[in-house]
Amino acid sequence: MKEIQLKTATQTAKICVGDDALALRLPGLIAGQQNFVLTDTNVYGLYKDTLKWYFGDAPIFVLEAGEENKTFSSLGAILQEMTKAGLHRTSRLFAVGGGVIGDIGGLASSLYMRGISCVQIPTSLLAQVDSSVGGKTAVDLNGVKNIVGAFYQPMEVLVSPAFLQTLPQREIKCGLGEIIKYCALDKGIFEKVANATCEWDNVDFLESLIVDCIAYKAGVVSRDEKETGERKCLNVGHTTGHAIELSTGLSHGESVLYGTYLETCLAIEKGVCEKEYGKKLLCILKKALAIAPVSKPDFSGIEIDLQKAKSDKKNVGDGKIQMAVAKALGEWTLLSLPFDEYVAGTTQFVASLA
Repeated sequence: MKEIQLKTATQTAKICVGDDALALRLPGLIAGQQNFVLTDTNVYGLYKDTLKWYFGDAPIFVLEAGEENKTFSSLGAILQEMTKAGLHRTSRLFAVGGGVIGDIGGLASSLYMRGISCVQIPTSLLAQVDSSVGGKTAVDLNGVKNIVGAFYQPMEVLVSPAFLQTLPQREIKCGLGEIIKYCALDKGIFEKVANATCEWDNVDFLESLIVDCIAYKAGVVSRDEKETGERKCLNVGHTTGHAIELSTGLSHGESVLYGTYLETCLAIEKGVCEKEYGKKLLCILKKALAIAPVSKPDFSGIEIDLQKAKSDKKNVGDGKIQMAVAKALGEWTLLSLPFDEYVAGTTQFVASLA
């Protein structure tokens, strides 16, 4: 088991990575207080016995799986069950699942009695390499993704790559969206992926990248917990990606793949991204998008879909769309464009995906 420390002004969190992380860490984290487990129907169907074995008679709330359930209504139901269970300030919530469970579970932890401790146990590749680390919690509202939430660091994150063995192929591909984001930020991760001699959806290869991605993100969050500067880099591909996700219903990870592709094209055209490096990054993205199962969203209404980018949290209120984009090997920058210019450029490059 490998340990990574994430230290911020509000919390020092331990991130433990390894197939033995649960066996080594969970018994001590469960002992000594009331516990509450949040998971979803997919994870519960696969790991019901495992959860019962570790948590015994602790209450388990099973949320219907899917981004469409990351709502105020679901949050309210979770908080009601926490209240019925008689949890106190010394109680602990365990969020066992993918990004949706991690986001809404972390938010419930931050709100209940103004904050109880939370342990994240990510079960999807996307959550393991990215969303479980860093303390971003949220629900969606009025068609805007993650618009209501809080920064609330978990006390510990337990990452067991063994969960990847039961993921459907689409969930593996979704995780690539975040992994390739880190390719755009870190020289070592870029070179490891670009020089890979195996298929990128090979589970053993993906396991080797988990620690690299977590270590990079932990360093960024330790220096900029509330996203006032450097942490904005972690939004590479997400401005356009979120607009695609909300408009097409495509998964978050696959939407980020498309978003990173289109924003990199824009950055190259505007002279912000080094051309030769940008072409190499686009090549990596095309290979990831070609991995089965292949989804080809209907981009015929892309001009309307991109309206959702106006609500992106990275915008600064000047009427422009702000994106974090790749600049050169191991470098990133912010690119801001007037909305009409953003739409015109993005529409041009969508045509190249046909």
